[in-house]
Amino acid sequence: MKALAVILEAPESLSLRPVSLLPMGHGDLTVEIAWSGVSTGTEKLLWTGRMPPFPGLGYPLVPGYESVGRVIDAGRDVRGRIGEWVFVPGATCYADARGLFGGSARRVILPSARAMPVAESLGRNGTLLALAATAHHVVVGGNAPDLIVGHGVLGRLIARIAIALAADAPTVWEVNPDRRDADDYKVIDPAADERRDYRVICDASGEGELLDSLIGRLGRGGEIVLAGFYDRLSFAFPSAFMREARLRISAEFKPADVTAVTELIEAGLLSLDGLISHVEPAARAAEAYPIAFTDPACRKMVLDWSAL
Repeated sequence: MKALAVILEAPESLSLRPVSLLPMGHGDLTVEIAWSGVSTGTEKLLWTGRMPPFPGLGYPLVPGYESVGRVIDAGRDVRGRIGEWVFVPGATCYADARGLFGGSARRVILPSARAMPVAESLGRNGTLLALAATAHHVVVGGNAPDLIVGHGVLGRLIARIAIALAADAPTVWEVNPDRRDADDYKVIDPAADERRDYRVICDASGEGELLDSLIGRLGRGGEIVLAGFYDRLSFAFPSAFMREARLRISAEFKPADVTAVTELIEAGLLSLDGLISHVEPAARAAEAYPIAFTDPACRKMVLDWSAL
């Protein structure tokens, strides 16, 4: 079987072309993808060629870990799942390309346990479940942040989930005035904030060079939570020493995080609305990816596979 897939042939070289799929096993599902999101964190690093050494890294590769679609075939052990609408956090089903992370294709094959049932009514918002689960992992991994740095999609979801879990509304820093919109919490220019006693600061900007300035905003015993993906980090030790600062790295989300955010959505406590700003046909993937990475007006890019 072959499927059309987004292929990063090399840094800054992207195509949409057929790839061969590995055979489906007894416990596998074949999913026809309807929507796939473009990550401005890890996928941007893959696009630019700045991704640090990572298991499975190499070109050509199929990116993507934010896909939703319908199960159209299944191995003999999981035939009952045919017809389900599922979230696909990636796939490694390609015979002639690496699957890192492998979800941006018209059809994918993956183990049944990795395909998580979601409400079809979410539509393209279902692609945001990976980011929502990442945000949930940040919030429940320790004390909820009282300052979030960056008001992109991840920063917004961290704030929404913190509030949904009954934490105090955080302050959010955002340097782009066009991204300072919010209803339930305040979003301000960091230059206008004189506070230097934050308990927990969560960086959702991915800008590692901010670490020293963030440490300077902590109270004694405060914590920096790194929610982005970074190449290399460094900081001046004396300032961190004087504050007895702590550093927490929030790794990738777990299936339990997806379950938790799904329950918050179903309970009406979490909304995914207003986060996707751009939708392009998958046939325009070569144009869509640079827009996702370089256009300040693009909060979140989603590819529509329905026409292919």
